[in-house]
Amino acid sequence: MKNAVIIVAGGTGLRMGAHIPKQFLLIKNKPVLMHTVEKFIRFDDTLDIILTLPENQIQTWQRLCIEYDFDRKHTVVTGGITRFHSVRNALESICSDYEIIAIHDGVRPLVNIDMIKKCFELATEKGSAIPVIQINESIRRICKNTNEAVSREGICIVQTPQVFGYDIIMNAYKQAYIPEFTDDASVVEKSGHSINCMEGHRENIKITFPADIDFAEKFI
Repeated sequence: MKNAVIIVAGGTGLRMGAHIPKQFLLIKNKPVLMHTVEKFIRFDDTLDIILTLPENQIQTWQRLCIEYDFDRKHTVVTGGITRFHSVRNALESICSDYEIIAIHDGVRPLVNIDMIKKCFELATEKGSAIPVIQINESIRRICKNTNEAVSREGICIVQTPQVFGYDIIMNAYKQAYIPEFTDDASVVEKSGHSINCMEGHRENIKITFPADIDFAEKFI
């Protein structure tokens, strides 16, 4: 049985203030998305890699692969109007001889390889695995003209990769889309399966703002 990772790359770079999508910005003279792909190849070079990209970015990606001599084997699938639809497009493109499917944000290039391994192991054992980190700052809920302190007890920040058994994730994505589907775990949970959490890594940030590029440059 084979395993696969779907790497979702549908950013526009608006919050980054960049004129190109953030997954194509350079870290150490290489596009962010290439760093992300290479992390999963380093974890398991037999892993099937599926990238989802907006249709208008596919040619740019192909050009970058030539420019940076990026010959890592992967498949590109056209993304959808939301992350949910992008993942579903990728799932519909694969065959049924997989055991485990991971889904990862294309703009998380600092993902820890040991954490990827532990996610796959937990999903193999229990059917699902998502990395989370504890909140270590105070939080407040803003409601129109008022705000109030909220207890951070039991509240975690969710990261990727989110990893699932093949049948579990395929059945979950047969559901109709609702706005509450903010990640793959929420889709799987809605389908009736429990979610298993494990410890994530604080450096596994999602590249969103210019300071994140600076952090990634220093970390790599």
